[in-house]
Amino acid sequence: MTIALLLLWAAGFQALLLAASWSNPVERAIVLMAIGVLLIWVILGGGLMWRYRIPLAAAAHKVPLGWRSRFVLLAILLALLEEAITTTLTNLAPLFGDVTRQAAITASTNYVEVVTRHSVVVFIPMFVAWAVLLSWRAFSPFAVMLVFGVSGLLGEVLAFGPQNFLAAGFWILVYGLMVYLPACTVPLAAPPPRLWHYPVAVVLPIILAGPIALALMRLPG
Repeated sequence: MTIALLLLWAAGFQALLLAASWSNPVERAIVLMAIGVLLIWVILGGGLMWRYRIPLAAAAHKVPLGWRSRFVLLAILLALLEEAITTTLTNLAPLFGDVTRQAAITASTNYVEVVTRHSVVVFIPMFVAWAVLLSWRAFSPFAVMLVFGVSGLLGEVLAFGPQNFLAAGFWILVYGLMVYLPACTVPLAAPPPRLWHYPVAVVLPIILAGPIALALMRLPG
């Protein structure tokens, strides 16, 4: 039910944005790119992760690494995949009606620049934070997805403004799917979380990512 509500929120908000931006080719292209992310990463990718979570987790267990390292590496791979989708959509701006190529949903059309200077490099300490959190408390994969999604939403708000709260359904799903499948590979050996552990789990990844985000902001050009 929670996922259905988030999907309805994400789809409904994107539909409203599309209607509002229809007469502006650049803004319309940006919304169409975001809809592409929703369709490809969230609905198709998320659906496949959920459908095949058990065999995929079993395959991950065969990797000769500790579960914490496996969790972080798998989350990085999924984040790289998500950014490959968003960067590809940005590069397809003319296909979405923006012949000027001003429309973009990534900081650059260069994939390597996107992941090393803007996104995945910032996510890595957040994934490490969750490896620590899962050593401390046995959050369920569903809880990891939602809580990390909230952290991602707050990161978008801090970086780009409070208007991103309106797109909460979209951001929670986009970020949450980076860690859902990795969380399915974690042995639930720790004690169950208490209520106050959830806000800690929201804030800790943001705190650890903060220094890297600030350092990247100081880089030239």
